[in-house]
Amino acid sequence: MSEKILVPVLGESIVEATVSKWLKNEGDLVEADEPIVELETDKVNLEVPSPTSGVLEKINSKDGSVVEVGAILGSVSNNGVSSKKKEVEESKSIEPNEEEIKIQTLDPKVEEAETQFTEDENLEEPLILTNQIEETKKNQTLSPAVRKIVRDNKIDIKTVKGSGKDGMILKGDLINLMGVNPSPSERKIKHGQEERIKMTRLRQTIAKRLKQAQENAALLTTFNEVDMTSVIEMRKENQEDFQNRYGIKLGFMSFFVKACVVALKNFPSVNAEIEGDEIVYKNYYNISFAVGTDKGLVVPVLKNADELSFADIEKNIKQISDKARDGKLTIEDLQGGTFTISNGGVYGSMLSTPILNLPQSGVLGMHNIVDRPAVINGEIKIRPIMYLALSYDHRIIDGKESVSFLKMIKENLEDPRRLFLDI
Repeated sequence: MSEKILVPVLGESIVEATVSKWLKNEGDLVEADEPIVELETDKVNLEVPSPTSGVLEKINSKDGSVVEVGAILGSVSNNGVSSKKKEVEESKSIEPNEEEIKIQTLDPKVEEAETQFTEDENLEEPLILTNQIEETKKNQTLSPAVRKIVRDNKIDIKTVKGSGKDGMILKGDLINLMGVNPSPSERKIKHGQEERIKMTRLRQTIAKRLKQAQENAALLTTFNEVDMTSVIEMRKENQEDFQNRYGIKLGFMSFFVKACVVALKNFPSVNAEIEGDEIVYKNYYNISFAVGTDKGLVVPVLKNADELSFADIEKNIKQISDKARDGKLTIEDLQGGTFTISNGGVYGSMLSTPILNLPQSGVLGMHNIVDRPAVINGEIKIRPIMYLALSYDHRIIDGKESVSFLKMIKENLEDPRRLFLDI
């Protein structure tokens, strides 16, 4: 008896997917609910589990195939499963253990030597010092200049062929070694001058949406800077107590989410969107935040951020970020955002002009924190400064609103006590 493997319902407006890769081969044993094939949609990747325990009988859709919802991906047969498992178990029991073979065949002296060799191999390679150099090259005296070059450049002289008498290593040998032109990159050796790889569905969707944002919105970006001293001090003072109580570290994102929510309440047009000839004002605050993954940028959503505490924000952000990096996001995790925060600072970005996440009208760009000179009460002091960038749709957000919105975020971060007063 065989069970069909079907393409599941993929979510709102998604009717097809691409078979990313099969996790099992035909003839492999599978367990019920064990992931056996990975599908790629426009938004997320998802794993399709086996409908029953048995043997993967047939694969109908190969890697790279485009399949629709409800299509048959393959089938699992549960006939003869027990006998197949028995065969595997018997073969394992018959095959001798590697350690047993070693015990049976090795002479005691050989075994002792091999053990010593293995232990030596596992040791971390130490720095090459003068006495080790002399031990490596028997009956060979290295000049002080050679020794200095070896130490400074951490050269393994066992790989160096000396051109002096009796193979002695000379200074010129090391200089020539360091002057050798580097070999081509591994990618060039493996793939040649160029390589062509079809864009994934996720990457195609990202490219399409970003281009749409540029073409369909009146994009403008305004900048400001924020002194992060107070936030850093508050985190430092309360980090241990916060972590002990809630089991998670107090990060920067909770401060920024709170500051954005306060500003969004005061400037509702930044939390709005255009729909036809109407402006739709959102009286809820779902904060999208960009997460970089191996497969591309995804923007999951922190729902009802205005109703969350600092601890709840940190917990939810970590949970959602982990799901994103593990490829476990659902369609629901990506829907319903009203405003976006993009933190390029984690990658070292100094300044950027983020692009809108349509149909949203605003996106805040965070950047890295750098010690910079600042004038404080007429005195020049070194302060941890972050540049902020607000990109917005000028069709519904005026310059005065955008500047005032960003200024309010700055004020609430430079005096984070204001966040608890909602002012």
